[in-house]
Amino acid sequence: MKILGIETSCDETAAAVVEDGASILSNQIASQVAIHARYGGIVPEVASRQHILAIIPILKQALAEARVTWSDLDGLAVTIGPGLAGSLLVGVNTAKAIALAHRLPVTGVNHLEGHIYANWLVDRHHHSAPDFPLLCLIVSGGHSDLVLMKGHGDYLLLGQTRDDAAGEAFDKAARILGLGYPGGPAIERAATSGDTSIPLPRAWLKGTNDFSFSGIKTALRRLAEGDKISTKGDAAASFQEAVVAVLVTKTVAVAKEYRVKQILLAGGVAANGRLRQRLVQDSPLPVLIPPLNLCTDNAAMIAACGYYRFQSGKRDGLDLDVIPGLKLG
Repeated sequence: MKILGIETSCDETAAAVVEDGASILSNQIASQVAIHARYGGIVPEVASRQHILAIIPILKQALAEARVTWSDLDGLAVTIGPGLAGSLLVGVNTAKAIALAHRLPVTGVNHLEGHIYANWLVDRHHHSAPDFPLLCLIVSGGHSDLVLMKGHGDYLLLGQTRDDAAGEAFDKAARILGLGYPGGPAIERAATSGDTSIPLPRAWLKGTNDFSFSGIKTALRRLAEGDKISTKGDAAASFQEAVVAVLVTKTVAVAKEYRVKQILLAGGVAANGRLRQRLVQDSPLPVLIPPLNLCTDNAAMIAACGYYRFQSGKRDGLDLDVIPGLKLG
């Protein structure tokens, strides 16, 4: 079963063809990072206009790389939320037009659910499929969520961010330190030249499974304004370690509490090397982590998720619409 995935939730225009929810036949992405870097963050109107320019070329590239035509496809999967409304509309309306023109079924996919399914896109000859129940740590620019996954499409939200998400915190920290955009990779690069000698607070929010990274960001700003930072490398390393420590510690504790079989890492921040290293190191359970190229936004993960939605009989009509604030669980 070949599924065409379309992803336009933020600033990446992506299309991919995935077979049977696991084998990537193509995975094309047009990035807008260079465009938004000059503004220090994503400009929604600019992002949606760029999606309009990129969507048709990217679709053609995805089909060509996969060596398929429209008649070879069994269905379409498209991100409907959460994300930027204007960006989402480009992908959803394109998917509906294709579905109508080529008489293909279409299913709307939650972007966060898509990130989870990046972990299904692995070589099945060397790795088995994830084993339920799973605890999913989803960390990105807008989300820091702990989700219990009991089966395909069966989610229970256990914890979430109360203010800044981890990725957002990295972006703001990078801006404070003058390290550029995007902040996550910038902080990680700078951290390699520093140590964790700068004391920064950790918000544990005891009695809950929630996260909070606003306080550590404010603490970093005050240190920078007071000229109390030794080097940018030390500041970056200390900030990164504080964020990672909270993410990992709370994730491992919740995994033990709910007696899951595995921990699954997903989202753009899952590309952070220190987070990947420490989660594997501290967890008594097997940890599943997508390859680096599947951590950030891509359409292969949307197609993989779409395959399982189709398998369970979930299809949407041409009245499918975007839900910018869509929740998971």
